[in-house]
Amino acid sequence: MILRSILGIAVLTAVLWLFSSNKKAINWWMVVKGLGLQFILALGVLKVPGVSWAFEKFSLAAVTLLDFTREGSTFLFGSLITNTSSFGYLFAFQVLPTVIFFSAVTSLLYYFGILQKVVKAMAWVMQKTLRLSGAESLAAAGNIFIGQTEAPLLVKPYIAKMSRSELLSLMAGGMATIAGGVLAAYIGYLGGDDPERQLFFAKHLLTASVLSAPAALISAKILLPETEDVEEVAEISSQDMGSNALDAISNGTTEGVKLAVNVGAMLLVFTALVYGVNYLFVEGIGSWTGLNAWTADFTNGRYDTFSLQFIMGALLSPIAWILGVPPEDLLLVGQLLGEKTILNEFYAYVTLTDMKNAGLFTSERSIILSTYMLCGFANIASIGIQIGGIGTIAPSRRKDLSELSIKALIAGTVASLYTAAIVGLMI
Repeated sequence: MILRSILGIAVLTAVLWLFSSNKKAINWWMVVKGLGLQFILALGVLKVPGVSWAFEKFSLAAVTLLDFTREGSTFLFGSLITNTSSFGYLFAFQVLPTVIFFSAVTSLLYYFGILQKVVKAMAWVMQKTLRLSGAESLAAAGNIFIGQTEAPLLVKPYIAKMSRSELLSLMAGGMATIAGGVLAAYIGYLGGDDPERQLFFAKHLLTASVLSAPAALISAKILLPETEDVEEVAEISSQDMGSNALDAISNGTTEGVKLAVNVGAMLLVFTALVYGVNYLFVEGIGSWTGLNAWTADFTNGRYDTFSLQFIMGALLSPIAWILGVPPEDLLLVGQLLGEKTILNEFYAYVTLTDMKNAGLFTSERSIILSTYMLCGFANIASIGIQIGGIGTIAPSRRKDLSELSIKALIAGTVASLYTAAIVGLMI
């Protein structure tokens, strides 16, 4: 497994090199330092007792906040939340409220200046280690806690004058990490009602988001090396989060509602589209050609039809293999990677939870590695989100955003896979 994880890191680096716009200008020493920073962070969080304990306490705080959300949800929805034996686990009522609450908490932390201090400290570490510009380091650190359209606001005054390499780093950071609100939703959904499992997934999801920030910068600098002079120092741009704490909570709540509705609507539409495409594959191609029966026989019944899920699993299972996934689970993890890239990570995490609850995985290692691989906004829809969001902040860079969008998608995807490979060395 360790050798496969090392092979995975080498293959991912080779893929980035292959798509690089300036292979001769790549700073390989920076890449080595970036991977080393990832390894040290992962080692500390997962293996060093003191650091691991601190991270577990931070994860416990996130789980405790989930309990607060549950109380608010129970007040509104009553037995729809508490009586899961009758109503089942209702996604709209159990999961989406956490997005709203965590958005409000994030807004409050920003208002009091707490979030800025944490972001600045993490940015300082990445800047000094990797010798990057201040603006791209701040944005990468900000992406650990806030979304891909909110993090650029931290460096709003600098975007118009960023080099193309810096701009790609900004976009890649947004693709490689996730926002605090949806992070909480994943913790609640993957962990279910079990506090221990919630804590387990909270720790891994938080680790994934932290590790993927430097990984995104590495990936971006291989794809588009820096060849211009950049500003080493940057300050976090001030944002009007409200006139007081209550106003900040209100603003955060409003943004959270928008995000929750967006997530719910996307899941509704994408789920329906997947079933529509599968109707063509299963009832059409699979039925006419006998591929349904062949698929069921080939997978020993894990996939009973020639579906989109099976196709994605088969195409992407080699990636799962080089990252150290046990052979029995390659198709499942390949399917998850496909769903994340073509649809979105939320849809993929829902599928991961369903697979986990159904006992389809033969090894928990597969579940853990999948958690890391899926932890990022790198999907096709995010291209439009970034062009629209960042383009609104800096209209003069809209053309560059469009031209760099595919590279950003590649960098964000590889960053999450880098993180999974690093963690695969330790579990």
